[in-house]
Amino acid sequence: MTELTIDNLNVWFGHGRDRVDAVKGATFSVEKGESFGLVGESGSGKSTILRAITGLVSTWSGQITVAGKPLGPKRDRAFYKTVQMVFQDPYASLHPRHSVDQVLGETLYLHGLGDIDKRVSKLLDDVGLGGKFRFRYPHQLSGGQRQRVAIARALAGEPEVLLLDEPTSALDVSVQAEILNLLTDLREDRGLTYLMVSHDLAVVGHMCERLAVMKGGEIVEVMSADALRHNQATHPYSQALLQASIGG
Repeated sequence: MTELTIDNLNVWFGHGRDRVDAVKGATFSVEKGESFGLVGESGSGKSTILRAITGLVSTWSGQITVAGKPLGPKRDRAFYKTVQMVFQDPYASLHPRHSVDQVLGETLYLHGLGDIDKRVSKLLDDVGLGGKFRFRYPHQLSGGQRQRVAIARALAGEPEVLLLDEPTSALDVSVQAEILNLLTDLREDRGLTYLMVSHDLAVVGHMCERLAVMKGGEIVEVMSADALRHNQATHPYSQALLQASIGG
């Protein structure tokens, strides 16, 4: 069963002479329970696709379908119960004057969920933090701990789909693997579907079953992670990306 379909998606910014086409004719689908990657250099349009899905960008055309339901210009509460996003920088995405308890409690309240005290405890346990972090503030947490809180917040409404926008690129290398392993475990435990943006081919090869390679706003190739690992890209740009990552 297909969880997410992107069909001929175009996203642009500005109008007339100032118009910039950030995504051009992107088409791919993600199966339920699958982890799908979007890779490419900075500015290739990867994160813009995530922002169009979540409604953070309103200037788009084409079709976006989530769980069989085509999206219009507005996102309702039901959408945010189905789809949540984890951002690149956990410090910027958390309110500096809200404790972890407030961040998670308010999110649960907005989703209309009860038994908030118990749910906050479970969310912290699920992301490997536990109760001792509950009343801390973002500045009292490490980068990895902040990203765990951001993941817990995304999970609060029990979504089916997580959009992951470079979720480890702002973290120390030693912490990156811990967060990726956590995301892998959560997908398995909760039957989640992931759409993951990364410039790191090794991360995508580890986390995803399939991926789309983007260049200049266009998808140039969709391939399996197995083909990636065996250096079997067919498009010259994909091959160059692979060579660069091996060289790096």
